[in-house]
Amino acid sequence: MQAELTRDTNEQYDEVIERCKDIFEKKTRDYGTAWRVLRTISIVDQIYIKAQRIRTIQEKGEQKVGDDIAGEFIGIINYSIIGIIQLHLTADAPDELEVAETVRCN
Repeated sequence: MQAELTRDTNEQYDEVIERCKDIFEKKTRDYGTAWRVLRTISIVDQIYIKAQRIRTIQEKGEQKVGDDIAGEFIGIINYSIIGIIQLHLTADAPDELEVAETVRCN
């Protein structure tokens, strides 16, 4: 039973990570790396906004905008990845990164 639960959990994890990577790559292709100009604390603010949005949806039981809770969690994951990328880049790194390089970092 435990092995089955672990396998299911691992499969679910892999599916979620693939979905996050797919969205990250699509947004990078569409918008580039505009987030490169953000300071680390601004990225933290974006994560906080996503978390607040989840809480609001859960407390009110409704949402007026089309984003669902799962989408907000994906946003938290992807902003977290952006934060990690920013921390690893040097100060002289270009603002616009190649999609392939950015996704590889992800």
